[in-house]
Amino acid sequence: MALTVLVQHANRPLRQGVATALEAAGMVVRQSRDGSEGLALLQAQPVDAILTGINMRRICGFSFIQAVRKQPGLRDIPILVMAVSATPELKARARQAGAAGWLPQPFDHARLVETLRIVVASGDG
Repeated sequence: MALTVLVQHANRPLRQGVATALEAAGMVVRQSRDGSEGLALLQAQPVDAILTGINMRRICGFSFIQAVRKQPGLRDIPILVMAVSATPELKARARQAGAAGWLPQPFDHARLVETLRIVVASGDG
């Protein structure tokens, strides 16, 4: 069965590029532009994994991750953060919020697909 992934990022071209790469790898992709929209999508249909940006309108990535972790039906979904900046402080903040990992941009799509499959298989939500 194909993995279903929520790709959430404020940058539409980046979001669509990631979605295209994941779909080419046989995954089903849902897209949202911010945390508020992402939470609504997750309520309608849970996913196997989440890729999220940090700087978004309404609900930022860190607050989104915390909100997902508070919901019993969603708390174990692996979440990977996609961001240009990869400072130790931001990575630590993402981990504290509940992210399983960090993907610095720009990233290779093949590596993205591989990392996503590893994180889902390990159950590291």
